[in-house]
Amino acid sequence: MIDSYLAAAKPKEVPGDIFALISPHAGYEFSGRIAAFGYKLIQGKHYTTVVVLGVSHHKPFRGAAVYPDGAMCTPQGDVPVDSAFAQQLLDKDPDIFAGPGAFDGEHSVEVQLPFLQKTLVGFKVVPVIMGDNDLAACEKLGALIAGAVGARKDVLVVASSDMYHGYDYDEADAVDAVTLSYLSKMDDTGLYEALRNGTAQLCGGFPVVTAMLAAHKLGHDKLFMLAHTNSAVATGNKKKGVWTVGYTSCAIDREGGKDMLNKEQKKQLLTLARRSIETYLSTGKKLEVSESDQLLQTEMGAFVTLSEHGQLRGCIGNMVGRQPLYLTIRDMAVEASTGDPRFAQVKLPELKDISIEISVLSPLERVDSPDKIVMGTHGVMVRQGFRSGVFLPQVAQETGWSKEEFLSTLCTQKAGLPADAWKDKSTELYVYTAEVFSEKDF
Repeated sequence: MIDSYLAAAKPKEVPGDIFALISPHAGYEFSGRIAAFGYKLIQGKHYTTVVVLGVSHHKPFRGAAVYPDGAMCTPQGDVPVDSAFAQQLLDKDPDIFAGPGAFDGEHSVEVQLPFLQKTLVGFKVVPVIMGDNDLAACEKLGALIAGAVGARKDVLVVASSDMYHGYDYDEADAVDAVTLSYLSKMDDTGLYEALRNGTAQLCGGFPVVTAMLAAHKLGHDKLFMLAHTNSAVATGNKKKGVWTVGYTSCAIDREGGKDMLNKEQKKQLLTLARRSIETYLSTGKKLEVSESDQLLQTEMGAFVTLSEHGQLRGCIGNMVGRQPLYLTIRDMAVEASTGDPRFAQVKLPELKDISIEISVLSPLERVDSPDKIVMGTHGVMVRQGFRSGVFLPQVAQETGWSKEEFLSTLCTQKAGLPADAWKDKSTELYVYTAEVFSEKDF
């Protein structure tokens, strides 16, 4: 059934990578064709973690219950839980708790899993069931999800929700039109208020609002409505008095969507980095290389990070582009392998065990308050006098540090400043974003 729905779905193209889907959770014979539109877009994409936000239909509780570990079983096999990601949502707020019991008899997360199994390979799931939540509670969970995602591009959020519930086909169309208007504008606050006063309807309204809030924090601000219908259309019975439920499939991504570098440019830079290290370790000389691609000739800052068996092996970069990007990558790759004072120089036989990651940086932007730093999205430079230090955006996601821990460690370990120097008005704080990609992505 799912195979046939995916084969028939013809969604419009969405620019860039998809951060979130809004997907219905009724019986497949009613809503499966609509769900297939969103899942068709992610088919074969590289997502290793999927956060599924469902809603409790049977058990009343406040907050959000997270399934913390183990696996969820479907007729297509087990889906392992990403316990490391789940843990980043827990122990931060009493309303967000490990609650496996909330999943007993609840279908809103489960019905998404077979679609995910049909479209993705090698992923783990973070199941979340939401009870009753005010807007502040949705904001807390959205912020925790955004913080756990950080700079990662391999995390998908699925908000599981149907739309109108009632006995009037004409009313279904009218109410769903109001709901879709809030969705199309990515108006999370307006949608929440409309759900509370009844002018909009989503049975998974809190999951949808939370997904939108997380998306906004990470700069994803464009929603694409892929398909919409209701059960009256699906069954062909539009008579008044017949129970009718609305369904939509939507995708959320950053407006304009696409990364600065395309797939081929990323692969080219990763190949250049590896060849540069290999050449230098073999000959002691820099690789002679030229480049005709205009974007790769642009002066941009970048870091090259080396890992060996999952452990950091070297990381060197330039914050500000002083030469064409491709030459920066060449030089920083060599420096990361031979010039990072924290590690012994890489030997040529070791290179086969080294994994390379590249971070291409946006220009630095000074901020007047730490409140403007978005953990996991922004890299940060701290500067006081002649002392300065830098953390890449992915440091927050990899360590799980709070903002205070992040900034204090940046001051002490990177800039040689007191831990609380970031609070000093004489200290300058700069933020930037990074387009991060690695060999494991290809």
